[in-house]
Amino acid sequence: MLRSLASGQRTIGELAAPFSMSFAAASKHVRVLEAAGLVRRKIEGRSHICRIEPAPLAAASEWLRFYERFWTDQFDALDAMLKAENAAQSLSKKTPHDQD
Repeated sequence: MLRSLASGQRTIGELAAPFSMSFAAASKHVRVLEAAGLVRRKIEGRSHICRIEPAPLAAASEWLRFYERFWTDQFDALDAMLKAENAAQSLSKKTPHDQD
């Protein structure tokens, strides 16, 4: 639903359609998204029109980018350590004759 809303406003019926769900089920999903601050709904007559609220998504994206950098750095350090360990093991396996 959020992906659909990223390209523009949608009614609850439009949000429900790709998922073969009822209006009531889609409305419940939208209420959860509203409670999370991710969607804003306005009612025009009988239509419930939803739009995305990007600010909370931007905050989540920033949080994820921090941890992506953190884990990338951790994995890079682990990779360097394993390469150094493998190089040290390769040197120790060589016989004195191999080193001539």
